[in-house]
Amino acid sequence: MSAPRLIAVIGGTGAQGLPIIRALLDSGSYTIRALTRDASSPRFQSLQALGPVEPVVGTFASEADLRAVFRGAWGAFVNLDGFNSGEKAEIYWTIRAYELAIEEGVKMFVLGNLDYAYKKSGYKPEFRTGHYDAKGRIGEWILQQNRDNSSRMRAALFTTGPYMEMTISKLTAMPVSVEDGVATWRLPLDDGAVPYVALDDCGFYVRWLFDHPERASGMDLEVAIAHVGHAELAAAFERVTGHPARSLNVGLDEYFSRTWGPDAERPAGYNADPTDPATLTVRQNFSGFWTVFRHSGGNKGVLRRDYQLLDEIHPGRIRSAEEFFRRENEKGIREGLGTLWERIQPDRIAPILKISEDGRIGKL
Repeated sequence: MSAPRLIAVIGGTGAQGLPIIRALLDSGSYTIRALTRDASSPRFQSLQALGPVEPVVGTFASEADLRAVFRGAWGAFVNLDGFNSGEKAEIYWTIRAYELAIEEGVKMFVLGNLDYAYKKSGYKPEFRTGHYDAKGRIGEWILQQNRDNSSRMRAALFTTGPYMEMTISKLTAMPVSVEDGVATWRLPLDDGAVPYVALDDCGFYVRWLFDHPERASGMDLEVAIAHVGHAELAAAFERVTGHPARSLNVGLDEYFSRTWGPDAERPAGYNADPTDPATLTVRQNFSGFWTVFRHSGGNKGVLRRDYQLLDEIHPGRIRSAEEFFRRENEKGIREGLGTLWERIQPDRIAPILKISEDGRIGKL
């Protein structure tokens, strides 16, 4: 049996990073080195509870720190936090991460990616979504570089979307509230749909990309559970919990007032320069975000997924909102967290996103 291969991870303490590192360690085929600003943080400690995770203390906005995390690694999983850096800095530092990974001899590079929604819309300005388009632009650039560089380092994209967990967590873009005993979402979705992703599936997919570098090279693996609209979101929750639920369509003004309050006028990337004309506000960014989903209903619009391919790669994947909620309900009971209904109560609901725990503050 060959020795485990070392994977360098940037973004390991984020919501997506934890299940990915867990899956890689559980396979026995990989060991992990992860970049972190604070190796004593609760999130990094939770990583180390999964198995041996070597810390490199630093920031993705440092060439020396990037070199340190990549040096000697066989693979790299890179998912920069654009809500920390802002769009411009994310583009620059992801490009440098790719280039420095080649310099340091990494053989397989996987980018945590999002759809280039602006391009997929036909470059219509109302679809402009900074945190999506930053990753999407870089992703296309990396696949172009892969045509020339794959003999030195193969590259693939792992393209996700909003986590289904965000619908049952606090301080997210699609929060749930309990109003008069009814689970309630108020989303500016119209008759569109969101291609939600399950975090538990992310680990399987990323491990598959590292396990199959020849097939994965040059691939944009676009994943989702399913395209979920208003009706299915509420009905699935109701079927699983036995409690009433509703997903109400609202306009953007009401959505921003309820969900974001004064933060709507602040930079979407909290370390971005608010005086830079390239910096989008939360309102600008998430107006495009919801416009994209309003035009993605039925897997026929702007954002599409090849579910047949996903079934082939991950036969055990979660395939519906109901299946996701059912698994979450069972997991919560098993882990002593309570039922899904109990977990969304105002005094119990918890964050899933690192940015929510950090309060949108922190170093680049």
